Amino acid sequence: MNFTKSLLTLAFASSLLLSCKDSASKPLPKNLKETSAQEQKTNAVAVKPETASFKIEGMTCAMGCAKTIETKLSKMDGVQKAVVDFDKKEATVSFDASVLTSEKLIEAVETTGDGATYKVAGIKTKS
Repeated sequence: MNFTKSLLTLAFASSLLLSCKDSASKPLPKNLKETSAQEQKTNAVAVKPETASFKIEGMTCAMGCAKTIETKLSKMDGVQKAVVDFDKKEATVSFDASVLTSEKLIEAVETTGDGATYKVAGIKTKS
């Protein structure tokens, strides 16, 4: 009985020592590094730069709603930068007007999720 306990303790200690590797200090290979949606796109210079700001109704949380909309906007061709502020219920998008229109931004937001949750209001654009 005592021998079995000793053997189990030794096996447990060995598994802990051998299974815990210090992988945090090692850099990830280039193809496995995490990148944001903005970094995955090529940052081409906008031919006709514009900024659109608008209110988004229907958001209920920062991570599920606001972050999802921000990611979708950031991945669109022509978008230079997209920021969705959950507290203000507002989005600000810098985009290339020669590639994209503000109507397409509105459509992208309003079709996110089930297509009926989010509504855009009060859009303002400036060059």
